[in-house]
Amino acid sequence: MIQIALAALLAAAPMTTATPAAANADTASDMAPIHCDACADWNRDQAPFRILGDTYYVGVHGVSSVLIHTRDGLILLDGDLPQSVPLIVAHIRALGFHVNNVRWILSSHAHFDHAGGIAALQRLSGANVAASTLAAPVLRTGLLPADDPQYDGGKGRGFPPIAHVHATLDGEVIRLGGVAVTAHYTPGHTPGGVTWTWQSCDPWRCRDIVYADSLNAAPVGDFRFDDPSRHPRPADVLRRSIDVVRGLPCDAIVSVHPGFTDVLAKAAANARDPAHNAFVDPNGCRAYADGALAALDAELKKEGAGATR
Repeated sequence: MIQIALAALLAAAPMTTATPAAANADTASDMAPIHCDACADWNRDQAPFRILGDTYYVGVHGVSSVLIHTRDGLILLDGDLPQSVPLIVAHIRALGFHVNNVRWILSSHAHFDHAGGIAALQRLSGANVAASTLAAPVLRTGLLPADDPQYDGGKGRGFPPIAHVHATLDGEVIRLGGVAVTAHYTPGHTPGGVTWTWQSCDPWRCRDIVYADSLNAAPVGDFRFDDPSRHPRPADVLRRSIDVVRGLPCDAIVSVHPGFTDVLAKAAANARDPAHNAFVDPNGCRAYADGALAALDAELKKEGAGATR
């Protein structure tokens, strides 16, 4: 397992045609809003909150971004939409931290609603960015590859490119200030998807947290998950990733869209009853995987191929 040392988020809302808007005079180009049918709802403000230990939710209402506080700085997972960046920065500040102290930004997958804000957040923080070996080139260009299930012929779905991206191997560990975050390749929703895991500790115990990548079969255009011309078959790739997430050590799960795993409802339950942390759910990863498998089976039936396990 390779280690990198540095001191100092089931039925998905379908992705819709997205095009970067021209930057306003008072808006940095890497924060120019992206427009899509769901973007305004996704980008509604959401007060930040603690998940477990030194792990916090700093994303917006419909797209997750998670912050890990370590003794040597901050780790941020995902950057949401470009127009989410001011909210994420404000959320980090509201928790008593500063974006300047973000040392790593870890990407789940290279779609505009999760990677769109990373370029601006990297510019503001100077952080290192990490993604899988297949996602890293996509982040560098901001353009989806033709083998992405949501590729639409290059008509949209782009996002601000990121200049420097570390290509992370499957099983690689990003270390900072005593926290180790492990990359688990979970392709299928995109070719380069990653689920990230780490332990978050309080004075009493440490718990395993899973930041789960999208596992939903959400094709655009002519893409088929049961396409026999693709090797391996996309459905088989996604099914293996579902099994990976199902088998992870998992005391708490946060999905890249909070609605996939009831993240905001759990936060509301914690606010009502602080003595019981609703995020602690040893069955969370299995339930997420079960929902994803059911959705894949439904997609295969829709494609007319049937659903074989």
